[in-house]
Amino acid sequence: MRLYLSSYQLGDRPDLLVSMVRGERRGWVIANALDGGDQERRTADTQRQIASLAELGLEAADLDLREHDSSSIEAVVGRPDFLWIRGGNVFTLRMALARSGMDALLVDGLRRDAFVCAGFSAGPCVLAPTLNGLEHCDPIEDCLAAYGEVRYDGLGVLDRAVVPHMSSPGHPETELLGEVAARYDAERRPYWALRDGQALVVDGGAPTVR
Repeated sequence: MRLYLSSYQLGDRPDLLVSMVRGERRGWVIANALDGGDQERRTADTQRQIASLAELGLEAADLDLREHDSSSIEAVVGRPDFLWIRGGNVFTLRMALARSGMDALLVDGLRRDAFVCAGFSAGPCVLAPTLNGLEHCDPIEDCLAAYGEVRYDGLGVLDRAVVPHMSSPGHPETELLGEVAARYDAERRPYWALRDGQALVVDGGAPTVR
């Protein structure tokens, strides 16, 4: 399994992501954590994500999960070399993955080591066993407005939660996520704490924070 899970944007070690991507270095950007928000902002930001990846030699295209379901998603996704999952609201991202059937494809692809799964903020968070606690930071109302329901189950790729933006004064959510981490500590729930610049990296072995 190959993962590059950044706290914010590409982090300080994008070279590690590049080193893990095989093949023709083609993949997808998934920006559905922004579902329900301003469409112009979403389009512009997705293009920025694609441009940032292109600077690393990674060719990406936009995969809007709202346009697909379980009957079409596999053929559309094909055989990517990487997925880049943008941050935003983890609950809208989870619903988009579920409604499209992309959640099953992602988990199976990682099991087979078919591609690198990368991304930041909500992208890593959705890989946890559960999303419980993250509603303190990500309003479930946004997900309800976009999808009409909310799911708290994560994809279970990781064995614990990810808490991004820790001790990152420049990020507007650092205080809220510090409170999420404090709650996990009180409940004795393990989690990966990432400050902006750091990434949780898996390249066939144990996870390490880099």
